[in-house]
Amino acid sequence: MSKLRVNCFSISLDGFGAGPEQDEQNPLGRNGSDLHGWFRATQTFQAMFGGGQGTTGIDDAFARRSFENVGAWILGRNMFGPVRGPWPDEQWRGWWGDEPPYHVPVFVLTHHARRPLEMAGGTTFHFVTGGMEEALRRAREAAGAADVRVGGGAATIRQYMRAGLLDEMHLALAPVLLGSGEPLLEGIDLRALGYGVVEHASSGAATHVVIRRGAVV
Repeated sequence: MSKLRVNCFSISLDGFGAGPEQDEQNPLGRNGSDLHGWFRATQTFQAMFGGGQGTTGIDDAFARRSFENVGAWILGRNMFGPVRGPWPDEQWRGWWGDEPPYHVPVFVLTHHARRPLEMAGGTTFHFVTGGMEEALRRAREAAGAADVRVGGGAATIRQYMRAGLLDEMHLALAPVLLGSGEPLLEGIDLRALGYGVVEHASSGAATHVVIRRGAVV
C-alpha cells in the first residue's frame, strides 16, 4: 500500500524547520538555508541543480531515497511561494524556474482558488481549497500505487501528523541554531500519536532519523 511520507525535512538543533521572515530573497526564512548544507552538497542535489559532482555516502543515500517511488506531492502554500491572501495575478510560478524538481502532480494547500499550473518536466501544480484531506485524496488518486510525499512546510506536516495520516518521516537534524522560525514538533507528542524511531544514522553534516507510525512498542 502506498505511504504518505516526509523526506529530507531539515530541522535545526532548536527545532525549527524554517527561519522567520520568509520573502523572495529568503525562501526558507532568515538563515533557513543553513539547514540544508548537507543536502546541497550531495551528488543527488548536484545532479538536479548544481551541475557539480557532489558527495556520496550517508547524506546522498537519504537524498536519493527521498525521490524513489513518489507519485505525487503535497505542499503548503508557503512552500509554493511568499504571496499571501488572494492571488493578485498568476505571475508567481514557484521558486524553481521553468522546470521544478517534482516531475509529478503537486497539490498546494491554499484558501484561494487558482487554475492548475503546468510546468516543464511533468510538474503540474494543483491548488486545493478544500483542506488537507481533499489534497491527500487527490494526491493518492494521482499517485496510484506510488507514495505521496509531503514537502512541507512545518505547519502542513504537523496537520498530517496530528490527524494520524502521516506514515513515515525522515528528519535531518542540522548542527545549526536558528533561534526563531517555524517549529516542527511544538505541541506534538509523537509517542502518544503512535510514532517511533526505526532508523538513525549520522554524517559529518547531519543526523538522520526515520520515524514511523505504528513503530512504538
